[in-house]
Amino acid sequence: RIMRPDDANIAGNVHGGTILKMIEEAGAIISTRHCNSQAEEPCVAALARVERTDFLSPMCIGEVANVSAEITYTSRHSVEVQVNVMSENILTGAKKLTNKATLWYVPLSLKNVNKVLEVPPIQYTRKEQEDEGKKRYEEQKLDRLETKQRNGDVIFPIINPEPHTVGYSQSSLIHLVGPSDCTLLGFVHGGVTMKLMDEVAGIVAARHCKTNIVTASVDAINFHEKIKKGCVITISGRMTFTSNKSMEIEVFVDADPFVDEPRERYRAVSAFFTYVSLSKEGKPLPVPQLLTETEDEKRRFEEGKGRYLQTKAKRQAQMQQAAQ
Repeated sequence: RIMRPDDANIAGNVHGGTILKMIEEAGAIISTRHCNSQAEEPCVAALARVERTDFLSPMCIGEVANVSAEITYTSRHSVEVQVNVMSENILTGAKKLTNKATLWYVPLSLKNVNKVLEVPPIQYTRKEQEDEGKKRYEEQKLDRLETKQRNGDVIFPIINPEPHTVGYSQSSLIHLVGPSDCTLLGFVHGGVTMKLMDEVAGIVAARHCKTNIVTASVDAINFHEKIKKGCVITISGRMTFTSNKSMEIEVFVDADPFVDEPRERYRAVSAFFTYVSLSKEGKPLPVPQLLTETEDEKRRFEEGKGRYLQTKAKRQAQMQQAAQ
C-alpha cells in the first residue's frame, strides 16, 4: 500500500510501528491460511514472538510498501514466517529492501481461545532446511523463557529529573483495547501492540535527543500472554543504553483486564528498540550520553552495552563474509 502523511513522522519518514504492523498482518494472514489448510477445527494464528528486525533503509511518504511473507518452518504447535518489505518509488520505479523479519505464530481454536491446535507440516526442499529451522525454534523458545523470568520491573514517575537521565525521558501510554484492535477471537493484534510500543519508544528517544529520530532496529519482541478486548494496557518505555550514535530503549506492555474476568495486572509483551538521531538533512547525529544514577540503571546500561557489542560483532562478521 502507498505510504500517506499519517504513516510518517514530522520529517516524512514512515514510522517503524507502521511497518511492524504491516509485517505482522502479512505473517498473520499466511500462518492462519496455512494452519486452516488441513485443520478439522478452525483457528486463528496468534503472534508469539518477533525476532530481531533491522530497518535497513527509510521509507518515505508517497512510496509504496510491498510486503511478502513465506513460511520457513513448522513445529508441532508453531509456525515460523519470514517477511521482506520493499519500498517502491512509483515515479522512478526504484525499489529497495527496507526490512527483513522473522515471526513465530501459534494457532488458537476459534471455539476455545486457550486451546493451541497442531500445525500442518510443510515440505522442505532439503533436509538441512528442516534442521536449521529446528535450531532456530529451540533458540527462540529458550530466549522467550529467559525474557519472561526477568520481567518484573516497573517504571515509576520521577519528580524533576535531570536532563539525559533515565527518568527524564521515560514515557508511558495508556490505551483501552477496543474491538478494532482485536482479532476474531477478541484479543489484540500483535501489530497493533507493536505500533503502540514503537510510538512510546520514539517519544523516549525524542525526549532524550530533542531531534528527529528513527527506528534503527527492534530486538526480539516476546508476547508472553494474550491481551483481551476490554483490557486497559500501559505501554512503558525507558532508556537503557546509549552509544555514540544509537539509543536502546526497553519497552514493555502491562495489561489490566477490568472487563469480564477480573485478575491481577500482568506483563504481556516486552522488547528492546534501537533508535538513531538524525539532522534535518537526514544525517546521523551524536547521541547525548545517558546518565545513570541507580545501581539498577547501571546494570541495565552494561547489559545494553553487551547487546550492542554483540550485534556490532555479528554485523562486522557478516560484512567480512560478504566481502569474501
